[in-house]
Amino acid sequence: MRTIKLSLLLIVFLTSKGFTQDDLLQEIDKSDTTQIAEAAFKGLKIVNFESTKMVNRKEFYFIVSHRFGSIKNGFDDFFGLDFANTRLHFIYGFTDGFNLAVSRSSFNKTYDLSAKYRLTRQQKDFPVTIVGYSQGAINTLIEEALILREVDFSDRISFTQQLLISRKVSNKLSLQLMPTYFYEGYVAYEPQDNSQFALGVGGRYKLGKRWSINLDYGWHLNRADGSPFVNPLSIGFDIETGGHVFQLHFTNAQPTFESGFLGNGVGDWSEGDIYFGFNLSRTF
Repeated sequence: MRTIKLSLLLIVFLTSKGFTQDDLLQEIDKSDTTQIAEAAFKGLKIVNFESTKMVNRKEFYFIVSHRFGSIKNGFDDFFGLDFANTRLHFIYGFTDGFNLAVSRSSFNKTYDLSAKYRLTRQQKDFPVTIVGYSQGAINTLIEEALILREVDFSDRISFTQQLLISRKVSNKLSLQLMPTYFYEGYVAYEPQDNSQFALGVGGRYKLGKRWSINLDYGWHLNRADGSPFVNPLSIGFDIETGGHVFQLHFTNAQPTFESGFLGNGVGDWSEGDIYFGFNLSRTF
């Protein structure tokens, strides 16, 4: 049933050109002779997943992604504030269509390097924007005591490859698909394959001049039977405040980098086992 629902969403998403193109073109800047659609997303992330928004040439972004612990225990750990996970993310736009980034996350003391590159843009004769996203990460926390054997460098690495395919359906609604491959050198649940596949879906709906509601979901396609990990489901709000976009969100996955939230989420929305957090972006 879940497969059917996602298939229908994919069909609607990719075939919506015919009945939305006229409305979309009304939102294009009349002075723009290339007829390129305005940005589908205001934030560089939807919630967990990267969006097709790019950093402009010679711009430098600093992003703080803060994810508190589970709110399930209430005041015992002050709704998760005692167990925060922070990611510091630095991005530079070498061109309008190529960005390079480095970051450090407190989840597993992970360092990562990523590249984001635009392949095509939504315009009059092309229905979607397509952006590539590549990331490599190193887990510096893993120790022999954890895996009960000698740690190899290959155990520490993970990498992710995504295609980000977005469509600005109207002035208020934007949708995105994220077919994803990711590899984990060490998997916490041994029956799980190191090579893993996922399909992300996400969207943004503008509620006012400076704020919107966002949602994304990652469907893990080859999760091992009996795995304790879950598919990440996240909902949040974008608030534009001058020089930055402030994102508030709730999610069932505490890690903030791709292989982390896709492969190691453990929260359960039905039990209130969810994490509150925010992404704060600043441009220089």
